[in-house]
Amino acid sequence: MMLNFRLVILVLAICGVRYRMGMVKAEELSLESVKGKVYTLDSVREALIRQEDTIVFGLIERAKFLMNSRTYGGEEIPGFAGSLAEFVVKNTEAVQAKVGRYNNPEENPFFPENLPPSLVPSYSFTQFLHPKAASININKSIWKIYFEELLPSFVASGDDGNYAQTAASDLSLLQAISRRIHYGKFVAEVKFRESAQQYESLIRSEDKEGLMKLLTFESVEETVRKRVEKKAMVFGQNVTLKNGDEKNVTYKVDPSVAANLYKNWIIPLTKDVQVEYLLHRLD
Repeated sequence: MMLNFRLVILVLAICGVRYRMGMVKAEELSLESVKGKVYTLDSVREALIRQEDTIVFGLIERAKFLMNSRTYGGEEIPGFAGSLAEFVVKNTEAVQAKVGRYNNPEENPFFPENLPPSLVPSYSFTQFLHPKAASININKSIWKIYFEELLPSFVASGDDGNYAQTAASDLSLLQAISRRIHYGKFVAEVKFRESAQQYESLIRSEDKEGLMKLLTFESVEETVRKRVEKKAMVFGQNVTLKNGDEKNVTYKVDPSVAANLYKNWIIPLTKDVQVEYLLHRLD
């Protein structure tokens, strides 16, 4: 009888320990959720892969419309000094700022000057980036490349009158590209935390070439380009139900456009952001 009693006490003690361990673990998870998002190499990599989908779909959406040059030239809006595209972007960003979009450190406005404050309760985003480097914004360069080089490479010339829709699709694609490129700040911070000593000497000597070399993995970049091209083929394929059409597949956007976008602009600009961020990491 005494043996059974001691066994019961032992079982209860073990259960109590497990319960307390469970409570501690639950408390840790609760605290982690309060702290916000956790950034690791794996989570950053997953985010970058998901952003590929958004960019590919953005290319497909923009390709629905012709070039519609009136969207980008002249003063189409009375009292506004700029193009219709600028009008749409500036006013949309102002509305989005009021509802807190740019409180998120992952978001970077194209026209940050005089954005109105948020009117909604502020969410406690994870303060992961180094404060002195977090404000890096190269959207002016992205804007110039987008309109002068990217659009002419895949959008058909002509005018279909859909100026507002064109500007809206431009904005969506611009924001997706900007988010992807500026995510380089998070990539750089994760890599710095994992190998701080390796980066510090290069940062202190302001060795841009050394940092760029350390950040460059050509095999990974080639994998990204191939994956993006494959996604453009899958997402952008014109689907028919006719027999035999499998051999004559056509696409809404040439898949090479997506691959070249990453090769010529997104990957190089992302690395530029990483280098610029790291140069200020020890400020």
